[in-house]
Amino acid sequence: MVVWEEESRKLSAAEDYFHFFNVEFDPKVVHVNRLHILKKFGQFRDAIEKEWPSDGSPEQKREAYRRALEMAYETFLTATAQDEKLFKVFQHEAQVFNVEFHPEGTKDRD
Repeated sequence: MVVWEEESRKLSAAEDYFHFFNVEFDPKVVHVNRLHILKKFGQFRDAIEKEWPSDGSPEQKREAYRRALEMAYETFLTATAQDEKLFKVFQHEAQVFNVEFHPEGTKDRD
């Protein structure tokens, strides 16, 4: 692992990632969507790691990470957290209730 990768693994705040990868951002957008942006960035980063060629240069990989963060941020300029459904709370299925109608009501049913 190269130095920049080691350093990037120590980052925790969304703003730290933007500064580290030199990506411009609106603090208001990041404030509202920080967890969603980082989650989306993590998905992109995982895809990069999975697909990265063994002969790829560290500089190219850093640029791929920078672009991934930029794409994650741009996603939330036009989409909402509900649109993206990155977290389980937004992924719930519509609940289906089986209701049986009885014209007599509920009394004296056995």
